[in-house]
Amino acid sequence: MSSNRGAADQNFGGRLVDESMIVLRKRIHEMNMIERNYEPPSEWMDWEKGYYTSYNSNICEAMGFLQTQLLNTRPSLALGVMALVAISVPISSALVLFHFLEFSKAAMAGIHLS
Repeated sequence: MSSNRGAADQNFGGRLVDESMIVLRKRIHEMNMIERNYEPPSEWMDWEKGYYTSYNSNICEAMGFLQTQLLNTRPSLALGVMALVAISVPISSALVLFHFLEFSKAAMAGIHLS
């Protein structure tokens, strides 16, 4: 099979890097932690320093929990929830922007009157 591949496809078309990107980022983060002797940057707050060493495992556990919950639900319900979130974020952002513009108009009108 590998003898049939051309020279341009020597690196599997970049798929090997794409599939292992999470692993690569994790290894880079681990190497940075080893270089700093597992010490977080000094400008961080205390609660950030407390989560520094276990951050990756916490994120992996949270994503695993989310994935498990989505896989245990009906596909139409999972797609519906994802669509609802995808629609609600831009709508809520637009609503916040609208209220900000209304507030700024009222503030400008108050400045011009005085």
